[in-house]
Amino acid sequence: MNGPTLTPRAMTLITGDSEMANRIRAHKWSVTPLGPIEDWSETLVATVNLMLHSPFPTILSWGPEMVFLYNDAGIRTLMGKHPGALGGLYRDVFHEAWDLVSADLEACFYRGETAVRDNMFIPIFLNGVLENHYWSYSLIPVYENGKVEGVYDAYRNTTEIVMGARRLRESETRLKLATEVAKLGVFVWDTIQDRGSWENDRMYEIFGRTREEGPVNGTAFMSQVAHPDYRQAFRQAMEATLQNGEPFEFEGMIYLPDKTLRWIEVRGQLQPETDGSAGQILGTIRDITELKRGEEALRDSSKRLGELAAIVESSDDVILSKDLNGIITSWNTAATRVFGYSAEEMIGSSILKLIPEHLHSDEKTIIEKIRAGKRVEHFETVRITKSGQLIDVSLTVSPVRDELGRVIGASKILRDISGRKRIERSLLQAEKIAATGRMAATIAHEINNPLEAVMNLLYLLRPMITDPAGINYLSSAEDELGRVSHIAKQTLGYYREHASASNASLTEIALHAITIYEPRCKAAGIEIRTALDSSRKIVLRRGEMMQVISNLIANSIYAMPKGGVLSIAVKDAEGPPDGIVLTIKDNGVGIAAEHLPKVFDAFFTTRGTVGTGIGLFVAKQFVNGHGGQIEIESRKDAENHGTTIRIFLPMATAYDESGN
Repeated sequence: MNGPTLTPRAMTLITGDSEMANRIRAHKWSVTPLGPIEDWSETLVATVNLMLHSPFPTILSWGPEMVFLYNDAGIRTLMGKHPGALGGLYRDVFHEAWDLVSADLEACFYRGETAVRDNMFIPIFLNGVLENHYWSYSLIPVYENGKVEGVYDAYRNTTEIVMGARRLRESETRLKLATEVAKLGVFVWDTIQDRGSWENDRMYEIFGRTREEGPVNGTAFMSQVAHPDYRQAFRQAMEATLQNGEPFEFEGMIYLPDKTLRWIEVRGQLQPETDGSAGQILGTIRDITELKRGEEALRDSSKRLGELAAIVESSDDVILSKDLNGIITSWNTAATRVFGYSAEEMIGSSILKLIPEHLHSDEKTIIEKIRAGKRVEHFETVRITKSGQLIDVSLTVSPVRDELGRVIGASKILRDISGRKRIERSLLQAEKIAATGRMAATIAHEINNPLEAVMNLLYLLRPMITDPAGINYLSSAEDELGRVSHIAKQTLGYYREHASASNASLTEIALHAITIYEPRCKAAGIEIRTALDSSRKIVLRRGEMMQVISNLIANSIYAMPKGGVLSIAVKDAEGPPDGIVLTIKDNGVGIAAEHLPKVFDAFFTTRGTVGTGIGLFVAKQFVNGHGGQIEIESRKDAENHGTTIRIFLPMATAYDESGN
């Protein structure tokens, strides 16, 4: 420190060897309003020495200009201002705070008013940065000759105290909020004196007590409040905390004053020992009754879900679920068995994968009902398996709702009723066949009698006709009556020859049938083309095969109302097994693809009210009875249409083997 040369008197005016004592002695005071240090008044010197020896941060503002002096304790509060602040003017040293403190300083200097401030907010520049600080200070006027000449300012920076208190209040506020949100009761339990202190209202709510009734101590808790089944657990938790310092943890049931049972959870910690705080446990209590009930309900629900899952997996019926977009969300074992798809293949796939394309509209109808909260019961329809097989099923579909009652999907129970449908169809067919049989017997009896009479009359008439033309007419009449009798038996569908099977040529039988139907074909504009290349004979019932061929020719004629080509061929089979193949082909209107699988069923017909649906059924029975096979192909395309029926008869027929 460089300064003026000090006189011996100046050296003795300022006492002590502190940093600021040396700086004040060395400062060039002659350039300040205070003047040289040798000229300072006794009051000023005495006040400066008092300040220098104070252990508290102190500022002395002297004169109306308020020249700035301070002690060593004040250095650390003037970072960035020290040592330049010494000898300066207060308003310049603390220019950033002048507006906040000037009123107190001027009141003290000019009116002798003492000012005391605690934790006053005064931001100041420290190291060039404006910082928020809090200060406590007292301003004392310094009198000389009855007049105030200076202001003695003892102060301290209370920023850490203020901020610490603020943080504590905020922490307490957060803790209080947290305990309120978590519905935690807070307690302090003095285990030595067995005295409890309940820190918030939640404690009284949990135990069902009023503040007038006050808290319960440990003895009362064990004997009156804790459920007997949990008293030992509470005692063990307390001993572990007091003896080993472990966290206090307890969960059990308590009785409220009205004997209601509640579940509570206690968490606490042994407090560090301070004066009078030995054996104190600080903790929280939470009412977990609803949580326990929820856990119990969840366990029951899990048990029921497990049982339901077992039922679903062991069910013989298909049980699956889907969302409202028709996406499958669950798939049981029966579904895999019935449809052939694994759960991995189907979960996440559309339900339309199981529905034939022409029935996709059914799914839209079902989903609309489900969205409306309606149930679909015992809806019979058709579904398709992985192999492409169509199966008859019965569906029951129920809406699935979420916890708010909104429909979010559907649960479907599907039963394969293909077997039942086959039985129903068989029973229905049997009933129809039986009824038709009875009707056929009656009609045959009624028709055969007048036919027999007419035939007898023609027989009696024959000797009386001598004219060649009359004889020809009589022969034609006999032939036509024979054809009427044959057609009647064919239409009834139950004509069965009773004569024994014998060797016969299929070519000759076909030629005879062609002769019968040729006039009708000619009248309908139908050209008959033949390729009767087989001369082999096999054992068969001639009348049955005549009826088969007649039925097929009649069907072809019906299929060509505007004329066409009817092709009839008899050829030896080209490969094993050995036999004869009869082919009847027309270029008529054809049969729709969906009808082909049913054309050999009894009473199935595409002719509306004209056909009986018996012809092809009987034809198949007769062919199968011979050990043969019958198959059909048909198209309805505009350019390529018509029907082809092939019949294969083995050389060794069933009648040949049986001898009947």
